[in-house]
Amino acid sequence: MRTLKRAGAEVIALGVATVVFLVPFSLMLLTAVKDQNQAADLDFSWPTEWQIVRNFLEVIQARDYVLLRAYVNSTVLTVTSVALIVVFAAMAAFVLQRRAGKVGKVAGFLVLSGLIIPPAIVPTIWLLQGLGLFKTLPGLILVEVAFGLSYAVLLFRAFIAAIPRELDEAAQIDGCTGLTLFFRVIFPLLRPVTITVILTSSVAIFNDFVNPLYFTPGDDNATVQVTLYNFQSQYNTQWNLLFMDIVLITIPPLLLFVFFNRKIVAGMTAGAIKG
Repeated sequence: MRTLKRAGAEVIALGVATVVFLVPFSLMLLTAVKDQNQAADLDFSWPTEWQIVRNFLEVIQARDYVLLRAYVNSTVLTVTSVALIVVFAAMAAFVLQRRAGKVGKVAGFLVLSGLIIPPAIVPTIWLLQGLGLFKTLPGLILVEVAFGLSYAVLLFRAFIAAIPRELDEAAQIDGCTGLTLFFRVIFPLLRPVTITVILTSSVAIFNDFVNPLYFTPGDDNATVQVTLYNFQSQYNTQWNLLFMDIVLITIPPLLLFVFFNRKIVAGMTAGAIKG
């Protein structure tokens, strides 16, 4: 009886997931390869004329190849921000975990506050203007790193809690300094949670719309999500081009989750158990 109930629950969950995710995705793919007239119907009819290449080229060439520039900006933003998040979060988590005390408790509270307190847009803009980084890609990178550190620190700290302190002591006896101890002994052991942080942070930063819209206005430093906002106003009657743009923007994070889903779950589960 329990087996039947479990099987029934799995079938229901699979059906709900199909309706919620696969049906809209199928509509998006079908609309992206239709011509303008047939795409206006917004239905599940099979394309009478496949226009994959034509729609793809029109989207790429729109507004002086802004989508290609946006892909470059998003790639630079994501890679640089994630690299800084991983290094800084891992180092901060190691110090917070190994040096418990009043200062550590205050720092831990501040890290937790980063997940609770919403970001302040106007003060951040003032700060970036004072530093001369407003409307620049380096300024946006610093913003993404600041907003993503708290989540990464909590994951790293939970994982580091399971690493025996005897490793630290043995390395120090062998003459390791603080940085050598971290990068040669501790950091290689953080590979599972590091992969999780890289993948989840990459998808979050690549899909971020609010921060690039506020902190890097204009086409020069536009990211792919901002171009989607502009495409929506430009092609609001050409659904085939709008959905083709959505497909091109959706593919990279979707592939990351498809191929690395098990690693993401394994890293988060290991951190939770070891915490």
